Amino acid sequence: MPEGMIRVEGLGKDYGSIRAVDSVTFEIMRGETFGLLGPNGAGKTTTIKILTTLSKPSSGRAWVAGIDVVKDPSAVKPKIGVVPQENNLDRELTVHQNMFIYAMLHGVKDKHLKIEEKLRMVGLWERRDSPVQFLSGGMQKRLLIARALLSEPSIFFLDEPTVGLDPQVRREIWDTIRRIRARGGTILITTHYIEEAEALCDRVGILSKGRLIAMDTPKNLKTEIGSHVVEFFKDDGSLKRVVCKSKEEAQRIAARVNDTVTIRRSNLEDVFIKLTGERIER
Repeated sequence: MPEGMIRVEGLGKDYGSIRAVDSVTFEIMRGETFGLLGPNGAGKTTTIKILTTLSKPSSGRAWVAGIDVVKDPSAVKPKIGVVPQENNLDRELTVHQNMFIYAMLHGVKDKHLKIEEKLRMVGLWERRDSPVQFLSGGMQKRLLIARALLSEPSIFFLDEPTVGLDPQVRREIWDTIRRIRARGGTILITTHYIEEAEALCDRVGILSKGRLIAMDTPKNLKTEIGSHVVEFFKDDGSLKRVVCKSKEEAQRIAARVNDTVTIRRSNLEDVFIKLTGERIER
């Protein structure tokens, strides 16, 4: 693989008659934070499972750090850190014990020094002796991230890293992800949160029903459909949304509406709606 840290070509995955991933192709460069954005069931988690060797594709190929994920999965695993959507921490053990067992299993050298470093990085060193079951949801997610960092991988996969967390905790997780990026990590995030993709990602791939329907920087994706959106309620109570190429166009449209009107900048959900006619479920 000459350039990208992650490369996917024509990736497909079938579960019986269900096509979960359909001919997906993309490449992620070294040091890039790339987001797969889409609703539940779009194929995001399935794609991550293939790239992290937990599932085999039905068609297509994928490489991580230049290694074919199907032909040599054992060579891929030391290169990656994975933060799964589901919490697979041992709740009966302490924070430090969870980290130590992971370090043992992955052959981490200087275990105690590395554990302290990673726990300090995510703000959990003072809670190292606390059983995981007594940590908040946000703390447990930060522990999952610290655990993934222990083997100092160059590539990180974060599957819905802030799902179910309140906005303040979500932003704490964002700060942790930014610190990973600042250390040179290549990151693939799956999310259905619009603001998360816009805040963290250099580029975004939009998935719908297993297909990659658009891919670019958040700015370019929004510019392509229009910079501003006019919203108002119609007589039947439904919300009308008009995407405009400029603020001036939005103001002209708003002036013709005999009701309360909102003018705002476009976001990635507007892109998704424009491309699919559907909303991303929150």
